[in-house]
Amino acid sequence: MRKADEQGFREFAVSHAASLRRTAYLFCGDWHMAEDLMQASLLKLYQAWHRIEWRDTASAYARKVLLRTWLDEKRRPWRRAEQRDGEVPDVADSAADPERAGEQLWARDLVHAGLLRVPPRQRAALVLRYFEDLPVSEVAVAMGCSEGTVKSQTARGLVALRAAVEELERGAVVAS
Repeated sequence: MRKADEQGFREFAVSHAASLRRTAYLFCGDWHMAEDLMQASLLKLYQAWHRIEWRDTASAYARKVLLRTWLDEKRRPWRRAEQRDGEVPDVADSAADPERAGEQLWARDLVHAGLLRVPPRQRAALVLRYFEDLPVSEVAVAMGCSEGTVKSQTARGLVALRAAVEELERGAVVAS
């Protein structure tokens, strides 16, 4: 790789690694796996960096590579039997009102737990649309499908997320 290309990739990787890791976490729900997915995606990007002519949209390409890497990982046979029952790490916000912060953490954890119960393609559509705030057209490119498919996957994902959150809330009320 040419020195200029390598420097360009390094700058891209440093500036986008955190957002790729966060997106990977929203996909998979595990910080360790998110780190692995981010690194695998950056490795794939590094290998293809000299072919990427459109550096302005490299972040969209990186999200697409991350999504494909995660979906490939989900298809691996040893991942199917694995249970993920660990705790979601809490991040303290010192500027927030302590009483309100507890409510926000509870709601965030509830939505995240519900999101992990949504099927993978629907979850990907929800994460890219609402957490990454991408338009339908960019999500379609990242997922390799039509805009109509993105809209239907998003709608079905919202229904599944709503049902999962309601089920989790009922379980929390019963446990109390």
